[in-house]
Amino acid sequence: MSDSRRDLLRRQLDLTWSLFEYHLERLAPEDFLWEPAALCWTVRPTADGVWVPDWSDTEPDPVPVPTIGWVTWHIGWWWSVAIDHAQGRTPRERAEITWPGDGRAAVEWLRGLHVDWLAVLDGLTDAELDARAVYPVQDDAGYTLAHMAAWVNSELMKNVAEIGQLRMLRAAASA
Repeated sequence: MSDSRRDLLRRQLDLTWSLFEYHLERLAPEDFLWEPAALCWTVRPTADGVWVPDWSDTEPDPVPVPTIGWVTWHIGWWWSVAIDHAQGRTPRERAEITWPGDGRAAVEWLRGLHVDWLAVLDGLTDAELDARAVYPVQDDAGYTLAHMAAWVNSELMKNVAEIGQLRMLRAAASA
């Protein structure tokens, strides 16, 4: 029996999420803001206590190494916007999506986004997967919601690998 595209996307997401949980369960509070290099992007509190990411509208060269805090904000940002698009809502602007302020809160935020995305993904029909999507690719008329869901899986897998590598580097540096 062949799986539907939605089932295939769900299995891929489930595998990636299980790898993410492996790292999430092992993160220590001090892991989130550990700066692995002199050139680093992180999240920082503003004077009013809102945590915002380092950002540039043009990609710097060289690209700064992110902290785990920055990567968790990044996941929260793109995943929130993907959910907005998939649910037909006006997507939030990058600056509207802030980091929760500590690692445990960030983990719970991401777990909540995972639940929200599962509800979106599990509710999609083949016809809905064929509908045009504009996130994150806006200029490709053949880009569909199925493509966006596959991108979510790919982007999450990349970010999970980054968090895992940063976690292991910090642990090795402390040993």
